Order: sequence, then C-alpha cells, then structure tokens
Amino acid sequence: MNDQSKISWKIDNGHSSVGFKIRHMAIANVSGAFLDFEGQVYSTSPDSFEGAAVDVEIRVDSLNTNHSERDTHLRSELFFDAAKYPVIRFKGILRGDQLSGELTMCAITRNVVLEANLMGSGQGRFGEMRAGFELNGKINRKDFGLTWSMLTEAGGLIVGEEVKLDMNIELVRS
Repeated sequence: MNDQSKISWKIDNGHSSVGFKIRHMAIANVSGAFLDFEGQVYSTSPDSFEGAAVDVEIRVDSLNTNHSERDTHLRSELFFDAAKYPVIRFKGILRGDQLSGELTMCAITRNVVLEANLMGSGQGRFGEMRAGFELNGKINRKDFGLTWSMLTEAGGLIVGEEVKLDMNIELVRS
C-alpha cells in the first residue's frame, strides 16, 4: 500500500475498551481491562475495512481488575513483568469477519485470530467519520510465557489457562 492510498483511522480511547476474562479457581471468571492503549488502522477504501492493516500497542502497567493487590501481582515478574515488557503489541490484517495477526507479550509472538464484527460507521457530531468494531477471541496465557500456577486444595488451577478477549474499538478517521 503506498502512502497515497492509505486511509488512516485512530483508536478513540474514550469510546473503546480492551478487556479480558479468565477463570478463577475453576468456579468463576475474573474480568479485567487495559486502560492505556493506542492504535492505528489503515484501510484502502473509505467505505470498507477489507484488508485493513491494524497496529495496536497496550501499556501493561495500565492493567486493572478492580483489585489492587491482584493487579500488582499480575504486573510483577511472576506474570507480565511490566518493568521488563511494558508493551503488548498486535499487528494484523482484517479479512471478512476475522482479524488475524501477531500478538506479542513478554517478548513472545504468536499468531492470533479474533472475531471482528463491524458494528457500524457514520459521521460524528463534529463531522468526523467514525467506525466501531467488536472483537472477541481466546488465547492460552502459557503460550506467552505466563506460566505462574498454583493449585487449590481440590487440585484445580487457581488461575485458568484460557483467556477470553473482549474489545470494543471505536475508530476516528484521521
């Protein structure tokens, strides 16, 4: 794609969320979010996102599960090691209802496929063009070196391995 054919969209953080859920003690889900992220989407058509390139960075230290002790533990070297690996990065391509690309966490890169649902697009109140996506998927935390584990007395994992991703992204055309 040459520079003249790129249409640039920026993530509107005030109208977007990057969330996740993970099993706790095999009995419930714990939800969390990353509050500080930014990203660009580059499409080749003002009317379609087919083939659009996506580039997103998420700041690990913005992790929030509404429990400060757990958040500190998750940011520590036992999990994300935010001091050593401050950014999670995703680079991918949107094709149909799938966003496929490379997710990098803790210096480990894996291919990931997310379900992508274009919720709609239109003009914002100041005349800017906007588009919204809902993204969902699953990853295994151990694939990214997040291997901390502890068993309950009954033998179940305190923290599950499968992480459900749930993102709502609103874009503003630049």
